[in-house]
Amino acid sequence: MRNATQVNIVSSPGPTAEEICRQVERILASEEFHAPQRGRNFLGFVVNETLAGRAGFLKAFTIANVVFGREASFDPQNDPVVRIEAGRIRKALERYYLVAGQADEVVITVPKGGYVPHFEYLRDASAPTRPEKDRNVQIAAFADQTYSPRETQRPALPTARGRGTGLLAVLILPLLALAIALFARGGTPIRPPPSGGLAPTVAVEVFAESSLFDSSSDIARGLRDDIIGQLAQFDALVVVAEPSTGDHAAAADYALQGNIQMDGSRLRSVARLVRQTDGAVIWANNFDADLRAQNKLEIQTDVARQIAGAIARPHGAISQAETAMIAQSARKADKDAYACAPLYGSYIETMTAKNHGAVRECLEQAIRQRPDNATSWALLSLVYLDEVRFRYKLGTPSSSEALALAAASAQRAASLAPDNPRVLRAVMLVSFFQGDIDKAIAAGTAAYAANPDDVEVAGEYGLRLAMSGKWQSGCELISIALDKNAGPRGYYEAGMAMCALMRGDIEAAEEWSRIAGLDGNPMRHLALLSILGAAGKMDGAKLERDWLHMNAPALMTNIRQEISLRLQRPEDQEKFFNGLRAAGVAIDLPSGE
Repeated sequence: MRNATQVNIVSSPGPTAEEICRQVERILASEEFHAPQRGRNFLGFVVNETLAGRAGFLKAFTIANVVFGREASFDPQNDPVVRIEAGRIRKALERYYLVAGQADEVVITVPKGGYVPHFEYLRDASAPTRPEKDRNVQIAAFADQTYSPRETQRPALPTARGRGTGLLAVLILPLLALAIALFARGGTPIRPPPSGGLAPTVAVEVFAESSLFDSSSDIARGLRDDIIGQLAQFDALVVVAEPSTGDHAAAADYALQGNIQMDGSRLRSVARLVRQTDGAVIWANNFDADLRAQNKLEIQTDVARQIAGAIARPHGAISQAETAMIAQSARKADKDAYACAPLYGSYIETMTAKNHGAVRECLEQAIRQRPDNATSWALLSLVYLDEVRFRYKLGTPSSSEALALAAASAQRAASLAPDNPRVLRAVMLVSFFQGDIDKAIAAGTAAYAANPDDVEVAGEYGLRLAMSGKWQSGCELISIALDKNAGPRGYYEAGMAMCALMRGDIEAAEEWSRIAGLDGNPMRHLALLSILGAAGKMDGAKLERDWLHMNAPALMTNIRQEISLRLQRPEDQEKFFNGLRAAGVAIDLPSGE
């Protein structure tokens, strides 16, 4: 690395406007600058405004209106879209200069705390200077989250383009990937849990190569390293980063195997997860890519993210495989967060009263045995909260006790691990349903900033943003989660139905609602009833109304309170109520009127 000399473009003989413009063109043309189109527009805008002497006008409100097309009502204090995009650009620029721009003379940065770019000359220095590392160093991808409508038979679903890769903290260290895998989560070595812990162990084996091309060898090694980095982000999983040495592979519960195949510019990655005890293949998939459309780093990042999500997320392949074994030993005393995580994954997929009771009992026993486990407290908080937000689905009674227990559990989790994204997610959800929207959004923003690649956190954060009235930013994040197959079936589709309803696209709202599936969930039936009422489809509305009166009569007498828990703005509530009124449902007046 070299030392950068900061230059004031007005008073110093530093980079000229022409040099700066050429550098911007060089950055934007590079395959190593991983930023979406609106991020590129952001960079071009702030550079042009600064060169034109208008740096003082580079505020979040101006950028949101000019670059992102936000309305004049845009609230920069509550809508994080500009801050999020600025963070992406900072990471993309750092990566560019570490990979492709090491020989460039002009350095462009966007320092934290504002949006005004700095222009510097980079001078050679004898002693290397490392860039500042984030507290949680990752090699995982920083997802490109610009989305454009895709024409299909489904409603318009935004999809990612030009996915980027994460910042490589120090490229000159050849063993970086292994070091990161061994020292994830703020420098703590990844190791098995204390004696008696049941965290599943995964050995990521070297991917085989079915090609004579050298490029496939690079991709095979890079893909494996990216997978390790992605898996290392999951707390309830132990990753064996180097199974080829020692007996780690044989001792692991699961082995992730695969190979890379090349056919011209076409590349296929084949992956499978094998249970070591009996050799059973519990998950397998193929991932195809074209080197003419994406570069190698983009392909590695995209495939690694999909593989890690498919096998390691709370309701993924490992969770499902572990659930049966955990269920067999559910009565044993040595339960902890690792044992309860698969049960939780099964529960959120089915959302039955039986599974809810089982996972609640498991987590309550886990915290009695290990009261310092933040993950157990965070999961227990969500389970308690479900007795409030899904009470008509679970059949739980109306009570303030569940919300109080959820709040206390989230507070305990936060005291143990205040920066953990999953803990922050629990704080966000509990705060939202307590009506403390500012605290909820602040926790969600922190959770998303801590790990933007956690699509479960991103999606839930998006739902809270949307339901608090920040529909555009929130729905963008919901679509990210949906596009990456996050969450239980139908969860984010139902969110997209609300997004469509609020923007007045009733046809898309109905289609999203039906794609989500009603699954016996009274709140989904109520949402579809509002949509059908807004669409003037009275026959369908009558069917939904009759179903609700028969299966959830308590909800039908408590609609205003339940909707006000979820939609924070009165105007959004009224839009929902208007659909119900059109469908023949009487809505009580607000208390005091």
